[in-house]
Amino acid sequence: MQESYHRFYSHRLGREISMLVFGHWGYPVLIFPTSRGRYYEAKDFKLVESARWFIETGKIKLYCIDSIDVDSWYAYHLHPAVRVYNHTCYDRMLNEELVPAIQWECNTSKIGVAGCSFGGYHAVNFAFKHPEKVGYLFSMGGAFDIKGFLHGYYDENVYFNNPVDFIPNAFNEHFYRMGIVLGTSEYDICRGDNEYLSHILHQKGIPHWLDIRPLANHDWPIWREMFPHYLSQINF
Repeated sequence: MQESYHRFYSHRLGREISMLVFGHWGYPVLIFPTSRGRYYEAKDFKLVESARWFIETGKIKLYCIDSIDVDSWYAYHLHPAVRVYNHTCYDRMLNEELVPAIQWECNTSKIGVAGCSFGGYHAVNFAFKHPEKVGYLFSMGGAFDIKGFLHGYYDENVYFNNPVDFIPNAFNEHFYRMGIVLGTSEYDICRGDNEYLSHILHQKGIPHWLDIRPLANHDWPIWREMFPHYLSQINF
């Protein structure tokens, strides 16, 4: 399985950021790490290994990007307005720098996004903010309301980065063309978050699959089981 390390300077972030890429060709899937996670997390916890067949056969090319959670949502030493602003810079890096480069490299107009736990938040947030660039969305054990991080602070940036707030009032034709999976499990601490987001999508008539796996917790074993199953939904 081909693996390469990339480090590039982001003008939107004003810093360098790291990424691991797996595969030589295929439909691009950008995966976000869990809370305060790093670009090598998906490899270390064998999520990449669970997708080995899809990678080695050229079905997908997997991009594992770094997070800046320690400088945004989890940077409790900073004022909430600064933390949210830092996340908007991360979103601009993704939307204006990284994703266009992936689109060009893979010769495709849309990519897939995925993530486990807080990575599921990142995937959902990016997909619904930029649906014209996302063909597939796979969230595993995600939670989607970030207001609890901000101790009551609220502004426009919070609204537009809080999926349960902005999705009900948003409309985009690409919402209805996206392959969406909200993966959760019977004992997942985030099960309620997934059921609530599913309710929002149902109200808007947005097709999706709420996948509730039995007898499983909020942890890597069930996410490694989910990920290859969800990848098999891609129309290669």
